[in-house]
Amino acid sequence: MTQHPTELLMYIAPEPIRAANERWIARILKQLGHTRLSAEGLSLPELWLSPDLLLTQTCGYPLMTALRGQVRIVGRPRYELPDASAGNHCSLILGRADDPRKTLAELRDSRGVINSEDSNSGMNLLRQRLAPLQQSGRFFATVEVSGGHRESLRLLREYRADLAAIDSVTYAYLAQYAPEEVNALRVIARSALSPTLPFITVGSATDEQIEQLRQVMNEALRELPDVVQTLGLPEVLAASESDYQILLDYQREAEELGYSRLR
Repeated sequence: MTQHPTELLMYIAPEPIRAANERWIARILKQLGHTRLSAEGLSLPELWLSPDLLLTQTCGYPLMTALRGQVRIVGRPRYELPDASAGNHCSLILGRADDPRKTLAELRDSRGVINSEDSNSGMNLLRQRLAPLQQSGRFFATVEVSGGHRESLRLLREYRADLAAIDSVTYAYLAQYAPEEVNALRVIARSALSPTLPFITVGSATDEQIEQLRQVMNEALRELPDVVQTLGLPEVLAASESDYQILLDYQREAEELGYSRLR
């Protein structure tokens, strides 16, 4: 048996989601006859670019920037969740339920928070949505980088930030399994649609290997209906870089309006 890093780390919370992903990975590896090489100690970029990578998930924005040409896309998940279906999702732009400001325009000069500078859902989709509303290249009074969507939500709840864009799959999982993290918040707006976070493998993989891996992923889902139910993920769709070009189009739209950096 060969050993490969195999991790699904983009959606690891709440605990039922992490456990369902682990069961899915175990079934995939069993069907392929591979064993799992621990990725402990690897950063996400190191995992994404590991020469022994079998399977992981990345964000669409780094896929089209930092990772382009260095990894191969296995497919994109077809979640069937609120605000995520048919291979697409969006960002929910959230504020506090008790904030009297009800629209994005009213929240100009507020305190923004993003999970990271290279996040599609936390930054890129928010930038595109706010670009028509910015003034002289600025929308927020301040922007903090939180390091993760759940941390951004915590900053909103604690009155340390006023507006954040949260991946709709993350939000659906928290609303189902950890509602205390979102109950005090309100959806102000939704972003444009975006292809869901791609599953990737090593850049040297052949077309035949890609097809086999996606087939095994789907076979494992069919064999694990409780995992499908928990993740809201009945199928992995075929995908290519062309599906994710729209993320760079959103970046260009913002740049053309004079909003190249979210601030």
